[in-house]
Amino acid sequence: MLLINKEAPNFSARAVFKNTVKDINLSDYQGKYVLLWFYPLDFTFVCPTELHAFQEALPEFKSRNVEVLGCSVDSEFSHLAWLETEKSAGGIKGIEYGLIADLGGNIARQYDVLGDNVAYRAWFLIDQNGLVRHQMVNDLPIGRNVQEAIRTIDALQHAQKYGQVCPANWKQGDKAIDTTKESLANYLKD
Repeated sequence: MLLINKEAPNFSARAVFKNTVKDINLSDYQGKYVLLWFYPLDFTFVCPTELHAFQEALPEFKSRNVEVLGCSVDSEFSHLAWLETEKSAGGIKGIEYGLIADLGGNIARQYDVLGDNVAYRAWFLIDQNGLVRHQMVNDLPIGRNVQEAIRTIDALQHAQKYGQVCPANWKQGDKAIDTTKESLANYLKD
């Protein structure tokens, strides 16, 4: 299901932040950008590499007013146990952003990323107004590039601020394009 430019499906769930379990609603984050990302399961193989990569980039997300929320079909108790497991033992100790418990896969189903009772590796960039502005889904064995998420956020925020479009391989600080033939011609000429 394509969710681009549609209101992000709201949900209520239990989420773990460090060692605290809280009830959250997606609507609690209105006014902020949200990177909602799904991963298959706790205590697996590619998943901890992604969780740590998002944690390492957390200051970059925070500087862009982006709330990072991970989600899997595990319970909050599984999340807590994994958070207590040392990195050297395959754990995710030190992860600070929220991990949503989606036991039963209802949230993953709302976002159409549930397959064989686990979520595919997906992320959704939700803007400050609650609209999905980017979505990406990978098959289970393919890990994500967190820097691409940051680049995508930068492109969206640039487009919102300046009304310009961001060409292929655009990075923050690169030249963007006004939506005119002349601007495109000048960009391609350079």
